[in-house]
Amino acid sequence: MATDRDTVLEAAVGVLSRRPTAHLDEIARAAGISRATLHRLFPGREALIREVGLLGLRRFAAALDTAGVEEGDAEPALRRLVDASVPDAMLCAFLAGENQLYDNDEINDLWELQIARLHALFLRGQQQGAFRIELSAAWLSEAFFDLVAGVGWAIQDGRLAPRDAAFSLAELFLGGALRRPEATGATAGHSTADPGTTDPLTSDRSTTDCRPDTDKP
Repeated sequence: MATDRDTVLEAAVGVLSRRPTAHLDEIARAAGISRATLHRLFPGREALIREVGLLGLRRFAAALDTAGVEEGDAEPALRRLVDASVPDAMLCAFLAGENQLYDNDEINDLWELQIARLHALFLRGQQQGAFRIELSAAWLSEAFFDLVAGVGWAIQDGRLAPRDAAFSLAELFLGGALRRPEATGATAGHSTADPGTTDPLTSDRSTTDCRPDTDKP
């Protein structure tokens, strides 16, 4: 029977997220295959990590598609994204924590495409009056993705029940991101300029890359 590559990659991320230096033998055992089979699928550790990163990006792109983030009001779209992204939160955690992925141009290019869609969702929400305008859309994007990654780590470590994950993520994030009805101006010291003109999406990873430089918060 043919080995399902995605199943092997999911087993790999379960091991690597706990022990980033785990040997390939350990990953093969977790996937229920031999070291030789693992090597035939992924010729070396670097190739394996790259493929896990690409799987994470494909799954996050699929979550954005499922949620229809380009459609309708931004707040319901974000709630749909929460539901769609939580099942693959551990892959998001891997994307957030694996520094080796930063050196891969293909992954960086795919990352920019997906994070641009998330940024556009928050910018649209600000323009609709749903999200706070004193928080930049770039920062909201970063904070959201980091919280999804945090859900992945919390579930794996037993600190959060999977059935509570989507509710916990939505309530925590939207509790800070939603625009307060009573807020008619800016918080003291912050700009009230139109977010459509003050927060352009750039290709600078210092503003658009949501992956922290540490392996785990």
